[in-house]
Order: sequence, then C-alpha cells, then structure tokens
Amino acid sequence: MSLFIGAFTSLLIATPLLLYELKGQRLRSIRRLRRLPLALYFGLKVVLYLAVIISGLFISRTLTLPLTHDPISIDALFQVSIVFSVVMSLILNLVFAVGGLLGYSTFKNLLTGRYVQPKREERVFLLIDMKDSTGLAERLGPIRFHELLNDFLTDVTEAALECDAEIHKYVGDEMILTWPTRRALADGECLACPFLAHDLIAANGERYRRRFGAMPEFRAALHCGEIVTGEIGDVRREIAYVGDTLNVAARLLEATKAYGRDVLVSAELLAETVLPAGLETEPLPTLTVRGRAAPLAIAALRRAAAAA
Repeated sequence: MSLFIGAFTSLLIATPLLLYELKGQRLRSIRRLRRLPLALYFGLKVVLYLAVIISGLFISRTLTLPLTHDPISIDALFQVSIVFSVVMSLILNLVFAVGGLLGYSTFKNLLTGRYVQPKREERVFLLIDMKDSTGLAERLGPIRFHELLNDFLTDVTEAALECDAEIHKYVGDEMILTWPTRRALADGECLACPFLAHDLIAANGERYRRRFGAMPEFRAALHCGEIVTGEIGDVRREIAYVGDTLNVAARLLEATKAYGRDVLVSAELLAETVLPAGLETEPLPTLTVRGRAAPLAIAALRRAAAAA
C-alpha cells in the first residue's frame, strides 16, 4: 500500500512539473519570464515547484483517504515531506538555471565529461545572421537595437526548439545551430528550420513594426561534415567545435551576399537528406573556399513557387 501511495503521489507531482519543463518552456508567455532577473525568475520557479508539490501531497492524501484512513493533518511525516520538497525544489531549479545559462546539451556534456577528450563527430550546422544589423543599430540606437536583437533571437530560438536543434552559440547578431548528423538528416528538418524561423518572425511582424519600425530579416547557411568536439577553456569551460565543416558553413554564410540568396546549402548536405515538402533548390556556381583543394558545390534553398 505504501509503495502504491508513493508512486501515485509522485505521479501527481511529477506530471505537471515535467510538462512545464518539457512543453511549457516553448510557450512564448512562459519564455518571456526568463527575461526577468535570474534571481527573481529562480525564486518564482521555486515557489511554483513548492506549490505543485504541496498541492500534490494534499491531493494524494485526500484521494487515498478511503484506503489509508489517515486524517489530513500537518503531521511529522507531512512536515518532513515539505522540508524535502523545499530542498529538492532548490536543487532542481539550480540545475535548470545552470542548464538554461549554458544550454542543456552543453551542461549535460560538461557534467558527464563526454568531451574531456576531443571526439570526431558528424554534425550539421545552420548559421543565421541578421541582415543590415549595422544600419538598424545606427537608426535605433544601442539600447533599442539590443531589444530588437533579443526579440529576433527569441523567434529563431523557437524555430530551433521546434526542429530539435542545439543552440551552440550567439555571436553578435549571428546564431549557430547544430544537430547530430543522423538526427538532422532523417527527415530533412534542418533544411526547414530557417523557413520556420522566417514564418515565426513574419507572424510577429506587426509587433516588430510597431516597436522598432522595421521587421528583421536574415541570411542562413547549412553544411554538414566531420567536426572535432571537445571541452575548451579552464576558468570558464565550454564545448567547442573545431574543423573545416564549421569554417565552410561560415564561408557559405558570407557568400549569401555575393550570390544574392538568403539561404545557401552545400550539395554535400543535400545529397545526404530528403528535401522537405514545399522547398526547392537552385544550383549555383561552385564556391571556392580557402583551404579546400576542390571547389564546393552549393545551391540556394527557397520555397517552391506553389508554396510561396
């Protein structure tokens, strides 16, 4: 009976908390709370956890009363449960706070020491860079441009979450997303990601125009290949990707201006995956990349005419 009641209570408590962490973080209203000062956001989450846990304890006691015949009271066992709940709320939210700062994938890899020794991996990279950021910064001023950039990166992040991408790094007005190759190439979702980001930004177009007088646009580049992944740094550690693959992706991003296309993708990546419905490719002249003996075959990626 004790095992049954314990499992039932755990289910009552864990279900809403797991739904919040796994699904709730994708809701725009909840994600905007993350812009609060870290201490305030951390405190609010601890209070939320405590409310869910204590409510779960009371509901469990109420529903199991016909089986246990224990009166609903703040007895010694209940007091111990509350103390345990407070401690667990603090620990769990501290873990989630650190995960949010570092990125959950990076935090997990640092915690487990997966990349203490550098490893060769196959990965897909998507680089996204805001257009005309210098002009926007001059017109809006540094404070308002920072707000615009934050909103822009928030929309791109939402697309990344929908496509199961890992957010590797923010570099000024640029964002680097990555996937393990096997997962990214299974259904071509990595190719759809920049267009999903475009749709999310367009859906918030009125808000951008009202607040900033402009709607941000971006260029993107996709490439895949072998990369060396490993921990780097001493006082401040992070997971770094080193190798030709990321360099080529960066060169592709630069080439979007010369080719006058918003999304470029390497032929190597196209050959390994399926083109999502509603997209089409336009072969372009090969791109000479410094350090590579052979020119790189590339294509522009765009919406199909019927889907545009």
